[in-house]
Amino acid sequence: MDTLRSWLDQYDYFILFFTLMTELIILTLPGELLMSYAGFLVSEGKLNWLVSILVAGLGSSIGITFTYLIGFHYGAPFLKKHGQRVHLGPDKFEKASQWFEKQGNKVLLITYFIPGVRHISGYFSGITKIPYRIFAIYAYTGALIWTSTFITIGKFLGPKWEEFHASVKKYLLIGGIIIAIIMTVIYLIRTQKEKIHNR
Repeated sequence: MDTLRSWLDQYDYFILFFTLMTELIILTLPGELLMSYAGFLVSEGKLNWLVSILVAGLGSSIGITFTYLIGFHYGAPFLKKHGQRVHLGPDKFEKASQWFEKQGNKVLLITYFIPGVRHISGYFSGITKIPYRIFAIYAYTGALIWTSTFITIGKFLGPKWEEFHASVKKYLLIGGIIIAIIMTVIYLIRTQKEKIHNR
């Protein structure tokens, strides 16, 4: 992270863009930490708040679009063939696909806040053939919400950004997981109701 921070000091917006783009292509770079630090630089007057959000949002949007295209063109055949190796056999794949087709676009708004989940959401959006227009609306809106949240937090915390980063990230993660659980429960309830009505 120290290296990324020093690069951000030197190359500012380019590093912010490149890191957020590659982070969404399943490279586990510390995106939130870097954005919080960018927010601190905003508070110091070294970066512009709005430009930082737009650059980070654009990088995130390009990264998740890349994974969406991979999932759309190559994902389903690969998972159907090799899914058992990652505990995603045909039955689970179909259930997950149905769930994502019904809830995936909404989930895209919050998956950025859940490490690990945001790295597969683009791929799964493509695999389940969510129309690009729908994907773009939710994925790009989610990217702007995610980037503006952490950059703004860093901006307002100023020199204390690093001290509070771990706590902020933890609560956002917990909130994202709770929302995901609620949406899953709602989906399961609707599925059971449909089965009862079909009998």
